[in-house]
Amino acid sequence: MDYGHELLFGSFITPSADRVAEILSLAQISDRVGLDLVSVQDHPYQPRFLDTWTLLSVIAAQTERVRVMPNVANLPLRPPAVLARSVATLDLLSGGRAELGLGAGAFWTAIGAIGGPHRTGAESIEALEEGIQIIRAMWQAGGPSVRLKGQHYQLSGAKPGPAPAHDVSIWIGAYKPKMLRLTARLGDGWLPSLGYAGLEEIPAMNEAIDEAANEAGRSPGDIRRLYNINGVFGTGAGFLQGPAKAWAEQLAELTLTQGMSAYILGSDDPDDLARFGLEVAPAVRELVARERKNPAPPLAPPQGLAVPTPDDGGRLSATQLWDDATRPTGPARDPDRVYTAREQATSQHLVDVHDHLRRELAEIRELVDQVAAGTKGIARARSQLNEMTMRQNNWTLGTYCESYCRVVATHHTIEDQSVFPHLRRQDPRLAPVLDRLQEEHHLIHDVLDRVDRALVALVSQPDGLKDLRAAVDQLTDSLLSHLSYEERELIEPLARHSFY
Repeated sequence: MDYGHELLFGSFITPSADRVAEILSLAQISDRVGLDLVSVQDHPYQPRFLDTWTLLSVIAAQTERVRVMPNVANLPLRPPAVLARSVATLDLLSGGRAELGLGAGAFWTAIGAIGGPHRTGAESIEALEEGIQIIRAMWQAGGPSVRLKGQHYQLSGAKPGPAPAHDVSIWIGAYKPKMLRLTARLGDGWLPSLGYAGLEEIPAMNEAIDEAANEAGRSPGDIRRLYNINGVFGTGAGFLQGPAKAWAEQLAELTLTQGMSAYILGSDDPDDLARFGLEVAPAVRELVARERKNPAPPLAPPQGLAVPTPDDGGRLSATQLWDDATRPTGPARDPDRVYTAREQATSQHLVDVHDHLRRELAEIRELVDQVAAGTKGIARARSQLNEMTMRQNNWTLGTYCESYCRVVATHHTIEDQSVFPHLRRQDPRLAPVLDRLQEEHHLIHDVLDRVDRALVALVSQPDGLKDLRAAVDQLTDSLLSHLSYEERELIEPLARHSFY
């Protein structure tokens, strides 16, 4: 689900008291490279950290266009009426560049040690709801006096004001069901962190917010979805582990399929922030704008689920990686179940990706023939092999494409961390099948490595062509058998437990 929000990108800088000059430099870099937000965590009980509001004020004074925000403000140690005035003041002084990330609190022993309350989980949610009510009322300059006899806050005629320079957003850090529902009712945005809400958890949390928003009479699109992220610019295939181009593809996919629209990078590395602002952010905007302008075509009317590609039982290799007879099967299909067009498309995508991998397998066999004939050099053959989707580290851990395979490798990374866990949650009876599929994934990767090693060995062993062909034959047997098995077992569950 893409909620259509404008994309935002930001930095999340550690407010270490012994790095004052570096912190301000990172904020200025964020401003210069085009990031939209600079955020700072708020832990007033932490003696190693600078005070968040004082730091944000200085950052705002030493930057020109970037917005500033606490990520997130510690409500138990920031009385809401005073916090409202702090936010409004900073917004006025910065020309409308303040936003409010807000949290219910945590680390209660540390909060209590510095003089704050020690609340239970339920009490912290109650206090947050009261706090948001107070903050919004205090921003209504010229309005009626603010009175509240709450369980945690009591105001007896506080005069509201000043008003912020613009409509300040309240973005709430939330993870558990009650907090997600509160966010849906009262928040302008949801602000989780990758370390606490992984890719596999985002769909269910989004769904909880959407449902609660509808129940509260709001549109789910009223709540922006932000994400505190971290990663490494490198050569890996995992989420935010590759080059800037891969980051852009993965974040664009997250926007288009899960509605996340603001990405805040936790990093104190100036080079990382520069690459995020100059390379990743523009590329994500371009990918998302292109997809929004030219969305996928409408789905065809229901005609039934995709048909699994059969395993013809033929084998080329004398050595098999597993015994097909030991493969578990999932629960029987409901013969009376009718599937919507979207549900059918979800399972069809599995076959679409598998067909892509089958074509790549044919390319590998052709490569071997070209090497044997002397028309393809070994170095070029290895390069071509390593560029294939199936050679990427995570190709097998998904083998399912949610949006017609816009970026196959990106889908595999995301599906690795969402599809199998999603199916496990929806139907625990599928666990033996999913476990077996993952075991086979690793074995197939070993065979791919064997193919690569056999290509290398050809340089010094002219008679190594026999080993190469044997490795490719084993790859052919295992991959085709595996893809058929996966389609047989997952086509129906993917339709029944669709993400849509």
